[in-house]
Amino acid sequence: MRKLNGLTLLALLAAGPAAAASGPFFSLKNTDFVVLLGLIVFVAILIYFKVPSMIGGMLDKRADGIQSELDEARALRDEAQSLLASYERKQREVQEQADRIVAAAKEEATVAAEQARADLAVSLERRMAAAQEQIENAQSAAIKEVRDQSVTVAMAVARDVIAKQMTAAQGNSLIDSAIQEVDAKLH
Repeated sequence: MRKLNGLTLLALLAAGPAAAASGPFFSLKNTDFVVLLGLIVFVAILIYFKVPSMIGGMLDKRADGIQSELDEARALRDEAQSLLASYERKQREVQEQADRIVAAAKEEATVAAEQARADLAVSLERRMAAAQEQIENAQSAAIKEVRDQSVTVAMAVARDVIAKQMTAAQGNSLIDSAIQEVDAKLH
């Protein structure tokens, strides 16, 4: 009954400034009073059929639905954060593995470069030795050729000199002595 009195008081205050109707307020001829009675009956019908509790129930269902959506969103957010953390962890692991691979590749490249330098040094040493040997062989061949040529020239010069200075008798005497010498060595 208190709610009704509060509603009545509210209706009276709202209808007070708009007192356009004439005559006593509590009369069925007063339109403001009739509208107030209609409003009170309407509110009473709503209360009788428990419309406010139904609306409250619907609002509660809607609030529960919103709460469940919020809980689901929180769960999805937590799952997304855990997935993000997992992917970040995997990304760090992959980055560390890539760094290790790069470091190993650099180390292998350094070792390979050192090995290539050593192989190049050995190859250069072999080539230098082969070139030195070729130079020595060429030098020896040149010296031999010069000696052979010198001997040939010396013999030609000696033959010419001997031929000019020797007489036929001296030549016969040399031939005889050579034959005797050969005969003595053979027997």
